[in-house]
Amino acid sequence: MQNTQLSKLLSYALRHRPDELGITLDAQGWVPVTDLLATLQTRDASISLAQLKEVVVSNDKKRFAFSEDGQQLRASQGHSVEVDLGLEPIVPPATLYHGTATRFVASILAEGLRPGSRQHVHLSPDRTTAETVGRRHGKPAILLVAAGAMHEAGMTFYQSANGVWLVAAVPPQYLQPEPLEGV
Repeated sequence: MQNTQLSKLLSYALRHRPDELGITLDAQGWVPVTDLLATLQTRDASISLAQLKEVVVSNDKKRFAFSEDGQQLRASQGHSVEVDLGLEPIVPPATLYHGTATRFVASILAEGLRPGSRQHVHLSPDRTTAETVGRRHGKPAILLVAAGAMHEAGMTFYQSANGVWLVAAVPPQYLQPEPLEGV
């Protein structure tokens, strides 16, 4: 199995539908590595521990994390299944960024950002990352998020292990579109 295919399978299983793969996540989203490898073997997706480690380490978005002892694996964020990642509230920078497609900007500016099927809205720490995220959905657009002002208004922020900022929602008054150069 190619790394990209395995990464997509792991994302689906560890973030959205562990039941379809026949695995059970604990309350914090962890699955024992031995259980995961055994389950993959029964699903004609047999991989070695070395292959699993390669996918986790080489994933450019750092979507997955091993436990400190290396015995468990979980997705870093993006869950649509209920998990408690054990993240502590943290003070965000004054501005964060959200990448989207230009076709969604008008509705986002009117309604704000909502998590949809996920537990949190995902925000990027920089413009470059936000633009990359936006390109996945079409012609990119970047929205500036007044995270500092949101925090002062009492909204709680978290930062996942891979640097993605998480918040329950972003009301429209905290959003501002940013024009992209050369797009």
